Order: sequence, then C-alpha cells, then structure tokens
Amino acid sequence: MLYFMSCSRQREDEIQPINNLRYNQAYEFLDQGEADSAFLAFSQAKDIFIEQRDSLRTANCLIQMSITQYEQGDYFGAQETGIQALTYLDTSDPRHNIYFSSTYNNLGNTSMNLFDYLKAISYFDVAIHYSDNFDYTITYKNNKAMCYQNLTEYDKAIRIFEEILPQATKESMQHARILSNLARTKWLKNRTYDALPEFLQALSIRKKEKDLLGLNASYVHLTDYYQAKDLDSALWYAKKMYEVAERIRNPEDQIYALSKLIELSSESATKGYFETYQLLGDSLQRARAEAKNQFALIRYEVEKNKADNLQLQKDNAENSNRLIRQRVLSGSIAALFIIAAFIGISYHRRRKQRLEYEAQNNIQETKLHLSKKIHDVVANGLYRVMSEIEYTEDIDRDGVLDRLEDMYNRSRDISHEVEQRDLTKISYSEGLANMLKSFAGDDCRVIIAGNDLEQWIDINKQIKQEIQHVLQEWMVNMKKHSQAGQVVIRFERNDNHLKIYYKDNGVGMSKEKGKGKGIANMISRIENLGGSVLFSGGLGEGLGITIDIPLL
Repeated sequence: MLYFMSCSRQREDEIQPINNLRYNQAYEFLDQGEADSAFLAFSQAKDIFIEQRDSLRTANCLIQMSITQYEQGDYFGAQETGIQALTYLDTSDPRHNIYFSSTYNNLGNTSMNLFDYLKAISYFDVAIHYSDNFDYTITYKNNKAMCYQNLTEYDKAIRIFEEILPQATKESMQHARILSNLARTKWLKNRTYDALPEFLQALSIRKKEKDLLGLNASYVHLTDYYQAKDLDSALWYAKKMYEVAERIRNPEDQIYALSKLIELSSESATKGYFETYQLLGDSLQRARAEAKNQFALIRYEVEKNKADNLQLQKDNAENSNRLIRQRVLSGSIAALFIIAAFIGISYHRRRKQRLEYEAQNNIQETKLHLSKKIHDVVANGLYRVMSEIEYTEDIDRDGVLDRLEDMYNRSRDISHEVEQRDLTKISYSEGLANMLKSFAGDDCRVIIAGNDLEQWIDINKQIKQEIQHVLQEWMVNMKKHSQAGQVVIRFERNDNHLKIYYKDNGVGMSKEKGKGKGIANMISRIENLGGSVLFSGGLGEGLGITIDIPLL
C-alpha cells in the first residue's frame, strides 16, 4: 500500500507570526474537503509570501498545492508544482528538511502513479535523506519497497519491508500496512507461500484502528490471494472491498473492486457490475480531466491577475515618473523664464540708465556749446558795440546797425541749431519699441522679440519708415477689432531678408475684413518694398501675420 504525507503546519511555531489571511483560509478549505478553493487560496497566499520574502512558507504553499493536485489525479501538474517548491528551499537550513522530504515523497508518489518506478525510487531516496522524523522515514521506505514490488524485484522489496517492520509500533496502522505489504510481496514471489495468517493479522489491526484505507488494501490482498484458491472467498472479499471503497468515496478503489467482481461473479450479476464499472470509469476520467483543467485555469487566472497587477504598477510608475518629469521640466522652464526675465529687466534698466546718462551728457555738452557760442557771438559782440558807442564821439550809425544785424543773424542761426539738434535723440529700435508698447494696456500685453539695435544696421531709411507705418497701422487695427489679450511681435533677419512675425489671441479675422482698405494699404506698402504678407488663422483662432522683406 502506498502512503503520502503533507508537512502542513507541523512547524508553524518555529516561523511565527503569520500575516496572511489567505494562508489560514486555505487550511480551512482543506479541512472542509474543498480542494479547488484550497488550491486557489494557497496560490494567492504564495504570492503574498513572495512579496513578504518568506521563502519557507512560499514553498509550503506550493507543496500543499502539489499534494492537492496529486490527490485529484493531476499527476503532471503535481510534479511541476512540486519542483517549483524546491526552488524556494535551502539545503543548508535544517528547518527546511521536513519540507524537502515531504516534497520528494510526493514527487515519488506521482511518478509511481505514472508507472515511472525508477524515478520514483530516486525521489524516495532523497526524501529518506532529508527526513529527520523516524515515522516518516519508515513511510518513505515503505513507498520505495512498493516500487520494487511493482518492478517485480521482490527480494529488494522484501529486504526493505523486513528492515522496517520491527521499527514500526506493534499493533499500529503502520505495522499493519508493512506486514500486509511484506506478506503480499512474498506471495507474489512464491504463490505457494502461505500469506493468509499475516493478511488476517493486518486486517484485524485495521479493523480495531478503524483504518478504512488500510481495510481496503487488506481486502485487495485477500481477494487476489483467494482468487486462485477459493472463488467464493475471493468474491466475498471483493464485495467487502467495494463496500469500503464506496464508504470512503474512492472511485479508483471502487473501479478496481468492480473489475474483480466482474471477473469473479456469475454471468447474471456481471452485467450490473459492468454498467457501474463503465459509469464510474467515465466519471473518473472526466473528474481527472476537469481537475487538470481546473487547476490549470486557477494557475492561469492567478498568474494573469498578477501580470495585470504588475502591468498596472508599471503603468502607474511610468505615469508617476512622467508627471515628475513634467513637473521638473515645468519648474525648470519657469526658473529659466524667471532668470531670463530678471536678466532682461536688469539689462533694460542698465541700458535705460546708460541712455539717460548719455542724454544728460549730451544736454550738458549742448548747453556748454550753446553757452560758449552765445558768449562768443552775442555777449562779446554786444560788448564791442557798447564800448564803441560809449567811447567813440563820432558814431558810425550804419556800421553799428550792420554789426547789430550781424549779431541778430548769428543769434538766429544759434536758435535754428538748437531747434535742429535733438537733445535726447534715441535709436530706431527703441523708438519702434516705444510705439508698439504704447498700444499695451491692462487688458492687452504686447511682447516684442528680436528688436535689437544690431537688427536694424544697414537697413535703409525708407524700409524702416515703411515698417513703422505698417506696424503702427496694424496695431491701431488690433486695438479696435481683435479683442486680443496678448500680442507677440518678433523680428528676425537672415539670408538678406527681414521677417516680421505677428501673432495675437484675439477673435481672428474674417474674409470680409481681410479685404478692408487698411489691410490693403499695409499689403501695398510691403509689396512696394518687394516683400510679401501671409495671413494665418481664422475666426475664433487668433490671427497670425508673416511679413518677408528682401534687404538687397
């Protein structure tokens, strides 16, 4: 008889506390016989333990899942899950030994059910190696001996059974199991061997211990034993085997018992047994297929949910990083703008101070120049005339009048010089900027870019005058009609061309307004300079104008 075991919660006291609700629920489902729910709960608990970096309990969840798959007939799935559990165990940690031995025992059981007895033996050897529990070691050796029995290597099996039989507690279920397996092996080796006393002794112990699984195994052994000796006894034990299999709801044992009943019963009874046999066989195959599909589906859903969660976490992280980058970029741009604004304001103030200082110097120079001229021309001339009148007895009336007329003309020339001289002369770029900014107000900002002094060097006076007229006319038009809150005017010079870009966020311009006289005059002025005007935008989209003037 084969036997497997689970490490369950044998050493929970060594690895407390547990912070995993699904782990506790999984054991509750196991106690209630709800295999699917237990499998799902263990799978979810496993993922929580992985996050908590608890490798030991992660391995235990996988072991319980593997055993559940084995019990439901999903042998390949049980092997895959069991091998996965091994990756979370540490051979150098003695606490892990019981989990190693339990896993390898389960791997041995699945290999036996897949009829790979040599591999099963190798698994049971590893389970024995890691076992530090005397009773478990006896169980693993019993399972190993059963492999040799199935391989018909009866002597090897007998040696193992005879070694462990004295080690088992007398009159215990384990003692009865080994005693019955040993007697069956000896009988299989030699059909003349009288195994009946040992079979009956094991049966008696199992009845006393109410070991239904063990009773079923004893009835199998007795049925096979009597089949060649006494058909009535064999049939009687086959019926007992079927009754017990029904009580424990073990379809595999029921099918085996029915196969014996069909083989041993009369022809009239065989039909009923055969129909039941077929129904149970079909039902068992469906149940195993459903179990495999169900466990695979559960694993798929769990992994899919985990993948979806990871993808969601990744997306959230990317969104968070993107938001951080945007904030950093926005902050950097704002900081650069503030710095640029500070530098611009500082430059403008220094430039204004410099121009004011230069203007004051020009005024002082002009004052000195005029003062000197007035002194030299008017004051000195008047002094000479006054002296001549005072000290000359015979005054030359005509000569005095001529000299006074000359002083008058020269003083008038000084007056004309004053009128012609611009005491506070400013550059074209500054004058243009002052004109454009005069159209700004509380409800409209005017931003000017590229209007540097160097931008206008070598541009002839006619072009500059026309540009000023065009921009002045357009700013008047903007103020009247656009309702703009912001106007941007940018000057750019490259490849012997001067380009002026105008953009506002006003109401835009309809086709009818685009045919107005003011706009026609503006276009005409630019085209007379050999340039071009391009309008962009529409109603509700603001207005853009690009002016291109060749400088050659």
